[in-house]
Order: sequence, then C-alpha cells, then structure tokens
Amino acid sequence: MEVIKGEELQVSDAVYAYQLDGKGGVQDIDQNCQASTDKPCWLHLDYSMPDSEKWINSTPVLPDSVREALAGESIRPKVLRMGDGTLITLRSINLNANARPDQLVTIRVYLTDKMIISTRHRKVFSMNEIINDMQHGTGPTDTGSWLVEMCDALTDHTSDFIEDLHDKIIDFEDALLEQQLPERGEMALLRKQLIVLRRYMAPQRDVFARLASERFPWMTDDERRRMQEIADRLGRGLDDLDGSIARTGVLSDEISSLMADALNRRTYTMSLLAMVFLPTTFLTGLFGVNLGGIPGSSNHMSFAIFCALLVVLVGGVAWWMKRSKWL
Repeated sequence: MEVIKGEELQVSDAVYAYQLDGKGGVQDIDQNCQASTDKPCWLHLDYSMPDSEKWINSTPVLPDSVREALAGESIRPKVLRMGDGTLITLRSINLNANARPDQLVTIRVYLTDKMIISTRHRKVFSMNEIINDMQHGTGPTDTGSWLVEMCDALTDHTSDFIEDLHDKIIDFEDALLEQQLPERGEMALLRKQLIVLRRYMAPQRDVFARLASERFPWMTDDERRRMQEIADRLGRGLDDLDGSIARTGVLSDEISSLMADALNRRTYTMSLLAMVFLPTTFLTGLFGVNLGGIPGSSNHMSFAIFCALLVVLVGGVAWWMKRSKWL
C-alpha cells in the first residue's frame, strides 16, 4: 500500500483518531504524521455522522469493496481478506443506557499493517479499556496487538454477561425450590438472551479461530497464540450457554408443572366445596318451592330447626370426606 499521510485521515467528527507510537502509547493524528508498520494509525468512526459517512464513501485510502461493508446493515461476525487488508465484523455486549445487553453492538474493522479503520453506530464500551491502556502507555503497539486486545476485551464482556445469565438461572432454580414462580415474561426474556448470544458468539468464536490460524503479515506467532486462547475461552462460554439453554428448558417444564399443580389444587378444592354443600343445596331448593303442604310451615321454630339440621348435615358430609381421605 502507498504511504498514508495524516492529512488523508482527518475526520472532524471521528470518535477516536490516534496514531500508535509503537511503545504502548498513542498520539493524536495530525497533518504531518505518517502511518507506518511500526506506528499504525487508528480511526474509530460513527458511520451515522455526516463527515464520517462522507469520508468513508470518498477517501482513497479505502478500497471500494470495503466502503459499503463499513457502513452497512448489521450482519453476523465474519472475516474477509481483501488484498492487503482484512475486513472483520464482530459483536459486542450492549452496555448502553436504556438498552438490553442482548441487543448486541456491531463493530466493523478494516486493518492493514499501517492502518486500522473501525466503525460503529452505538458505543462499544469494550474500547474504553484499550483507550485507557493506550493513554497510560500500556496499550497495543501495532495492528496485530490492537486486534488481539480488542478481541480480548470483547470476550471479557461476553464472559461477564454469560456469568450474569448463569446467576439468574441459579436464582430462578432457588425460587422454584421454594415454590415461587418468576414474573411473567422473565423466563422468556432469559431464554431469548441465551439464544441470541449463542447465535452470534458461535461465528465470532470461528472468526477468532481463523485469525489465529491464518498467516496474516501483521500478526506475530505470539499474537496468534493469544488469539487462539481467546477463541478457546469464548468456546467455553458457548458450552456454558448450551448448558444454560438446556437448564431453562427444565425450568420451563418445572414452572408449567407447578402452575398445573396449583390449578389442580384449586379445582379439587372447588369440587370438594361443591360436594359438601350439595345435600344442603338440594334441601333448600326442595323447601323453597313455596307450595302448600311444606312440613313445619305452621311452626315458628321450623326455620331454626331446619338451619340446625343443615349445619349437622354439612358437618356429617365433611366428616365422611375426611374419613375417606378426600380432605
């Protein structure tokens, strides 16, 4: 690739515009800097911003095949080699305010040995750790180490989220042991988060594995080994996701069983009450026909005696049901 000068990387609304100093630190990109293998430049853009969008569509430092990919619709994680550069699409846990973590943030990166162009729309909090390390002089020194640090930060946040989901499942299991049902929709949301995360993290693990296996000129053997460790760590997280999805299936069955048992108990109780009062209902209906000849109609004590007999009848039926172990 031809020499990339700082004036070609000037974007007024860029989120970050740094040049790595090769020692773990960074400096702002100015008009006089020049991107090199030892000191690559990093532009991080929000592709929805007007100047960033214009720069992506018009800059000569990007191949035409990359322009649409850097500002396109969200897709699953993948890696594509394009001549001297490599296009990588990754997903990050969404830690933005008023957003669910499973609404993953997409980050697209185009890398060469001299230049890193990354784009996103929503904020990627994983980058804060890299920026902090760079500002303290302990960050990545070149393109390969930058990519490794980025993938490591993304995987850390993913692992933390998987651990949070695991803790929620444990809380649900403990609550079910105490016959407490979760709020309506909580289990469905948990299963959705697990499934969505599994869908996107599986290809992301494959992307990490490919980055570790392919001989990119801007990655050293040590960086490839670290990338393979990251892929293995994400793979263990995927195993946890598979186990968690299976556990939520068991929890759903248990919740259905508890709800069915509760409904059966209520139905059984109503049936017993109906059976207890069935004889009294018959008698009250019989004596309430208001026809001539009703026994005791001329005796002022008949109503009290009839009520007493009804109480005795209800007690007798309840005693019989108790003896028959229906109650």
